[in-house]
Amino acid sequence: MWAQPVTLTGQKVTLVQLSQDHAADLAKASADGNLSALWYTMIPAPDAVPAEIERRLALQDTGSMLPFAILDATGQAVGMTTYMNIDAANQRLEIGSTWYRKSVQRSGVNTECKLLMLRHAFEALDAIAVEFRTHVINHQSRRAIERLGARLDGILRAHMKMANGTIRDTAVYSITAAEWPMIQAHLQHLIQR
Repeated sequence: MWAQPVTLTGQKVTLVQLSQDHAADLAKASADGNLSALWYTMIPAPDAVPAEIERRLALQDTGSMLPFAILDATGQAVGMTTYMNIDAANQRLEIGSTWYRKSVQRSGVNTECKLLMLRHAFEALDAIAVEFRTHVINHQSRRAIERLGARLDGILRAHMKMANGTIRDTAVYSITAAEWPMIQAHLQHLIQR
């Protein structure tokens, strides 16, 4: 596999290979802010966290996903993220299926997670592009992606069915390898602020 399990360590967070050992913390994280009630996201309800971990690990076994638990400075899991839609032949992947407990949102955790994941993708994996996708109406997620410096590639209209039966239009963003040095400097500046 092109993207192998790895631990990524920053100042505020550590990204480790996701496992069922993180289920209890992640169930509490999902309950913080009742995140699964956001109909335009795909955040598991607290009791569905073990099944979501299994789903992500099964996708890892196929080589299409590399899931991480996001640990805070105390070692508590506060969210999940993944490398997904891994395309080794074209050296592309997506950073997605990311969510954080409400109490750590807008705390710099997302910025540091993305810095760690982008650095690994561009510098260790030699990726040529990294994508981000979100529901077109998920304005909080779109602002966070844009704040990273990713550019909007376009909207995939009628892209996928949501659990509530609605059809999702997906906003697709990317960062290319040529843009990485500027994006890295920008993210480091945001973290130091």
